[in-house]
Amino acid sequence: MPRDALGEFEHLILLAILRLGDNAYGVPVIEELESRTGRSASQAAVYLTLKRLEKKGLISSRLCAPTPERGGRAKRFFTLNPEAKERLRETRAALVSMWDGVEPELDRP
Repeated sequence: MPRDALGEFEHLILLAILRLGDNAYGVPVIEELESRTGRSASQAAVYLTLKRLEKKGLISSRLCAPTPERGGRAKRFFTLNPEAKERLRETRAALVSMWDGVEPELDRP
């Protein structure tokens, strides 16, 4: 059975979650994306993508206890499922293979 292809933004979200570890919830995910890619990411786009990745079974989420600093709202933390890590490894290997030997071509006018 073929797997759904992951889009670039989905890859970036998965990598942000991986980098953030136990601190992977909405705001830090957005900050990680923006600081590492230099492009802005809207909350709506990030949260829709997180929901889609969870529906695909690539990530899991859990709610923490509500805090007064957040007006009594709970944070939803995200973690990668094993399949997400495997998909990232496969994608990385494919990209490294495709990049092998093409760097000189990029330097030519």
